[in-house]
Amino acid sequence: MDRDRGIDKYLPLRRVEFHILLSLVAGERHGYGIIQEIEARGETSVPDVGTMYRALARMAESGLIEAAPRRPAPDTGDERRNYYRITALGRRVARAEAQRLELLTQAARLGGLLPKEVK
Repeated sequence: MDRDRGIDKYLPLRRVEFHILLSLVAGERHGYGIIQEIEARGETSVPDVGTMYRALARMAESGLIEAAPRRPAPDTGDERRNYYRITALGRRVARAEAQRLELLTQAARLGGLLPKEVK
């Protein structure tokens, strides 16, 4: 796997962190919006609000995400929500994590834990 060595210190990501990065790749979101997107993906273990906001703070501190300046119109009732976006570092880390998980999935297929892919 061709990967930036500095990225390795972020891996493996916690499950909630990978979900956050997956959500933010699609665009800016607030914490509750990320939770809703995780639910929409069909994830059975959805983080609670406390877990989500602790993860967002940790990820912002490490430079994987940042606060987004965009705020919705005040008449939407959303003016207090904090929006986040993925950083270039966060995108590289998310890609490396996806590659890491893909290699593990391939190994599970080869080992007989998962069905072989039909091409």
